[in-house]
Amino acid sequence: MKQQQLFEPEPLPWEQADRDDLLCAQVVFNRPLETPFDYLIPDSMRGALQVGQRVKVPFGRGDHLIVGYCVGVDRPRHSTGLKSVHALVDARPILTPQMLELTRWIAGRYLCSWGQVLDTVVPAGVKNRAGTREVLLLSIDPEEIAKHPEAKLPPKQVAVLKVLEAAGQPLPLERVAREAGCGTAPITALRRKRFIKAIAERTQPGEADAGDVKATADLILNSDQQRVLTRVLSALREQRHQTFLLHGVTGSGKTEVYIRAIREVVGYGRQAIVLVPEISLTPQTIRRFRSRFDSVAVLHSHLSDADRHRHWQQIASGQVQVVVGARSAVFAPTPHLGLIVIDEEHENSFKQDSIPRYHAREVAQHRAELESVPLILGSATPTLESWRRAQLGQDELLQMPRRVEGLPMPPVIVVDIRNDPIRSSGGAIGRALRTAMINALDDDGQVILFLNLRGYSPVLWCRACGAAVKCPHCDISLTWHKERQIALCHSCDFSMVPPRDCPACGKAGVQYIGVGTQRLEQEVRAKFPKYPCVRMDSDSMRKPGSHDRALESFRHGEMKILLGTQMISKGLDFPNVTLVGVIDADTMLHQPDLRAAERTFQLIAQVAGRTGRSRKGGRVLVQTACPAEPSILFASRHDYVGFAQAEIEHRRLRAAPPFEHLARVIIRGPDEALVKAQAQTMVEACLAATTKLSVPVRVLGPAPAPVARLKGSFRYHFQLSAVEVASIQQLWREVAPTFKPPAHVEFAVDMDPLNLR
Repeated sequence: MKQQQLFEPEPLPWEQADRDDLLCAQVVFNRPLETPFDYLIPDSMRGALQVGQRVKVPFGRGDHLIVGYCVGVDRPRHSTGLKSVHALVDARPILTPQMLELTRWIAGRYLCSWGQVLDTVVPAGVKNRAGTREVLLLSIDPEEIAKHPEAKLPPKQVAVLKVLEAAGQPLPLERVAREAGCGTAPITALRRKRFIKAIAERTQPGEADAGDVKATADLILNSDQQRVLTRVLSALREQRHQTFLLHGVTGSGKTEVYIRAIREVVGYGRQAIVLVPEISLTPQTIRRFRSRFDSVAVLHSHLSDADRHRHWQQIASGQVQVVVGARSAVFAPTPHLGLIVIDEEHENSFKQDSIPRYHAREVAQHRAELESVPLILGSATPTLESWRRAQLGQDELLQMPRRVEGLPMPPVIVVDIRNDPIRSSGGAIGRALRTAMINALDDDGQVILFLNLRGYSPVLWCRACGAAVKCPHCDISLTWHKERQIALCHSCDFSMVPPRDCPACGKAGVQYIGVGTQRLEQEVRAKFPKYPCVRMDSDSMRKPGSHDRALESFRHGEMKILLGTQMISKGLDFPNVTLVGVIDADTMLHQPDLRAAERTFQLIAQVAGRTGRSRKGGRVLVQTACPAEPSILFASRHDYVGFAQAEIEHRRLRAAPPFEHLARVIIRGPDEALVKAQAQTMVEACLAATTKLSVPVRVLGPAPAPVARLKGSFRYHFQLSAVEVASIQQLWREVAPTFKPPAHVEFAVDMDPLNLR
């Protein structure tokens, strides 16, 4: 007789019931994988697992457990070989259906996977629940106490019960012990008697003190501001989406318009998101919003994971009225979104340079459409993409051509430095600028000097052979940082003691060429010793709070001269600044970049806007070796419209953005021959696919990238160009799965790139 088995083997999941009874979680991962994977939902998780939660699932041949995002729940597409969800990571969804829809659009628009987008949207502090800790919350169990009416309790246990009874809500164990004046023993005894219940719960620390911010009254709007606000309020009250391009000159009062529009939104019980460039996320900006609204959350790159987690939870619960933040704040989990504002919309920092390479402006526009709310794009120097959309009537153009209180725009003087003896001898401050600084400072004014080059000398140059000393890992010249006594690569952070002999020819006499902000500071201190100065760049502003301290010292007149890079070129309002000097307007002009002229115009126009903001007036001196350059001349006349018309016509002739979309594909690796071959193979595949699919896409390249070697990798690139984004997307979906680069060679695609180096 065959012995009966004591334990029957467990049936496989798909053998437990008919296929119609099975449910699968559709899961995506932070990997370049196009489609979701199906995982069976165990009976124990039914009802608990929801779309928008993270799950832990087995993946790959070894069934290693990894974390993914549940983006759907449905019947299985096939019934064999399915694995099951191992565990839930989140107790409740951390992504709303609207955010899932938005991120899916981003994945398609920017040619990456859905899981890669989701992993970017959820901050690290939220994913690891940073700053939270598990606490025991205690409460009375009245039913259990009622069962023992004659119970005699020691005084300390009685004290514990009185504390909980008076509170009327669960309290943390530490607080109960403190208020009852006892240790944990009486509490433990009451728990054993079941007179009190304990629930473990994760809590977050309270918000750090935001500092004293005094409430301020509304400013009186001028006719331009009131006209613009009326148009925005019309869309808000009709609860419809409309993108407004607010073109207002520097000092025209755009921020006050934002605040009034947000006031209306908050009055409806809704929330607003305000995006500002990271470099402009100064306490000045934050204080301006906090002085007008009760609840403002600030999101930026310097926040700790714990702070990000806390803000995320507060925003998601609807406690926050206004979210002010940099690029990633466009994903703030506002449950009642009413308005999105992007200030300084022309800023490059709104484009992410790693996967997913999204542009916050485009994401904000799509989110505003999905949630039927207005979007305001504000700038004195809008991007040509935004300007053309407004000219075509796709967005509504609102203009504020005058400064508040009727203040005039400052005169801009273009100074030709080609024959300036001071500049020829290596000085940064030419004769005209030095005279203007003396006059401004003697008249008790303040001065801002702008130079977009860090370090002491941007180039180490061999006089014998004419070669620059370059980084051994990058095709980039090293910059001399005198303060640290090193030659530094600004791309990979490689540093070395400056060589005495040229690495190329071996001869002595390496020279330091050019002027950076450190050298400019030294020159200012030598020529203007009576006037204290402060330098602001990414080297001098490393310590927490240094940015705010520098600006406050300048605001209060303790510092008379402020010099620095793009960090000081926008978003700052100092009424006592009567002179702005642009040390070298040509630093970006001759870069291998189709947007070089646009960026030059924007920088000059923005930095010029830092002066003339009071009745004292002000002026701007622009030093340049290219005084006839159109972008410089248009900027000197404060003529954005003229510049835009000329540059757009130039772009039209070149079939360049905003008339066509670009996708840049970069191939990199340590072996140049392999990289070049892979680039050629990919281009040939793209050309074949354009014929096969009959899509109107131009394939440009391949060629070595402008920076041919970066961080030890050789780089080639090619571009896909088309009038419609959909054409590039269709082509890429066809060819991308066929690319199998050799070991150590990888590629990346950047849709609508801003950085072409």
